[in-house]
Amino acid sequence: MHGPSPDTLYPLPGFPRAVFLKNFITRPNIEVGDYSYYDDPDGAERFEDRNVLHHFDFYGDRLVIGRFVAIASGARFIMNGANHAMGGFSTYPFNIFQQGWEAGFDPDSWAGQSRGDTLVGNDVWIGMNSTIMPGVTIGDGAIVATNCTVVSDVPPYAIVGGNPAKVLRMRFDQQTVQRLLAIAWWNWPTERITAALDAIRGADLDALEAFAENAT
Repeated sequence: MHGPSPDTLYPLPGFPRAVFLKNFITRPNIEVGDYSYYDDPDGAERFEDRNVLHHFDFYGDRLVIGRFVAIASGARFIMNGANHAMGGFSTYPFNIFQQGWEAGFDPDSWAGQSRGDTLVGNDVWIGMNSTIMPGVTIGDGAIVATNCTVVSDVPPYAIVGGNPAKVLRMRFDQQTVQRLLAIAWWNWPTERITAALDAIRGADLDALEAFAENAT
């Protein structure tokens, strides 16, 4: 046995509020890695419609979520389509109401201020009701606290909280972080991850490195 198939829709028997998220994604501008899950008692299957907001094709921005990411209920990703044009005297979106107000509107005044893709690394834990703003990168192994708003990039293995979110502390010292990023166990085949679970769960970095070296 090497864990559940990443293609399983509901990986916890009798607990349908948790889904392996990639199996419910239909939009080409959203990518989710294996084993990343979303937990929501009110229909986790509707994540891309209820939790990824203002995501319009004409912007071209993507939401990319890595592997082994845990996303708690109510977490939301605000995409670049939420932005209003700010180059003039008013930020009011006259053009969307049409009836003559669309005349002369330059779509580049929206798309040109895009902050780019929103990227979530691997083995990230995103807390309940947190909000991720457009163009943010959350590094591998990071933890986003409940009810916080992430407006800037989060370093790997940082714990952030607050509004706006700030780094509260690092989970490990910098040397350990660099070693973990080099190991990148989340990219291993599931058989090797299963064999190394005691080292992963027990924070045995030497043993984890030994698994990585034996695989090369």
